[in-house]
Amino acid sequence: MHAPALTLVDWRIRVSDLYARVRAEDDPEQAHALWRAGRDELFRTHPQSALPADDPLRETGLPYWPYDPTWRFTVPLLSAAPDERELDTGDDGGLVMRRIATVELPLGGSLDVWSMHQYAGGLFVPIKDGTAGDGSYGAGRYLLDTAKGAWLGGDETSIVLDLNFAYHPSCRYDDRWRCPLASPGNTIEARVEAGERMP
Repeated sequence: MHAPALTLVDWRIRVSDLYARVRAEDDPEQAHALWRAGRDELFRTHPQSALPADDPLRETGLPYWPYDPTWRFTVPLLSAAPDERELDTGDDGGLVMRRIATVELPLGGSLDVWSMHQYAGGLFVPIKDGTAGDGSYGAGRYLLDTAKGAWLGGDETSIVLDLNFAYHPSCRYDDRWRCPLASPGNTIEARVEAGERMP
C-alpha cells in the first residue's frame, strides 16, 4: 500500500546522492559522465523511473549532446522584481514559486531564479532555449531543482550553472507527471546544444 511513497523517497535520496558525488568530482567533464551513468541506471531500473516499462531508452540510455566546458558558468545573482506563481502539480497539489533573483547568461538572455514553497522548498531554474521543439523537449528543461539535490555550487551572491546538466522533466516521458515548466522569464533565443536532448 505504501510502496509508491517509499520508492519515491528512495528515488530522491539516490538523486541527491548522485549530485553529491558530482560535486565531489574535481573535473566537470568527469562529473558529467558520472551524472549521465547514474541517471541512466536510475531510469533503467528504479520503480519511480519516468520511463514507461517498454521505452527503448531504458536500454539505450538517455541521449545528450557531447559535454562542452564552454557551457559552464558562474553567474551573479541579480535583484529581480517580486513575482509569485501558483501551479497545479496534480496529485501533489499546488506549488507556489517566488522569484528571488535573475541571472544573466554569457551567451545572451537571462533566467529567473525561483524559490519553491511546499514541494520540499529549494531553488528552481528551468530553461527553454532555441532547441525547444527542435532538439530538446518543447516545454523546456531543468537546470536546477534543489528539492531533488540538483546543485552544482554557489553562495549568497552567485550560482554555478552548467548547461551540460540541463535535463528533461518527468512529464516529457509520461503524462502521469505534472511538471512546473519554463515561463517567459526562463526563455532565451540561443540554441543550447548541451545537456539532455531528444532521441
